[in-house]
Amino acid sequence: MIPATLRVTLIVAVVCYFIIILYFLKNKALNLKYTLLWLVAGLVMGILVAVPELLVKIIRIFGIQDNMNGLFIFAIGFMIMILLSLTSIASRQNQKIRTLTQELAILEKRVRDLEKKDAD
Repeated sequence: MIPATLRVTLIVAVVCYFIIILYFLKNKALNLKYTLLWLVAGLVMGILVAVPELLVKIIRIFGIQDNMNGLFIFAIGFMIMILLSLTSIASRQNQKIRTLTQELAILEKRVRDLEKKDAD
């Protein structure tokens, strides 16, 4: 199904992908909990490259006739899942920033009130 040279190239690409992800983790460019998402994506890619017949069987289960259409559908679905996960993370971070900003404003007001009280 997949020519041997293409399979080797894809395996090398997946290995490079893992090296890049681990490099980012080592340099703290990514948090561990977010890195796990990318490692799972790499694991799925690695499995599909190593066992392409698995993808064909999964595509047939869903009733998709063409292998490339099935591959694109799964790739788009996987990207949507990653985007939803990252959007969820960004939303939580936004809420934390908003809460911290409000708490900082309250603390600054208390400090100003105390300074004003001391000055009087």
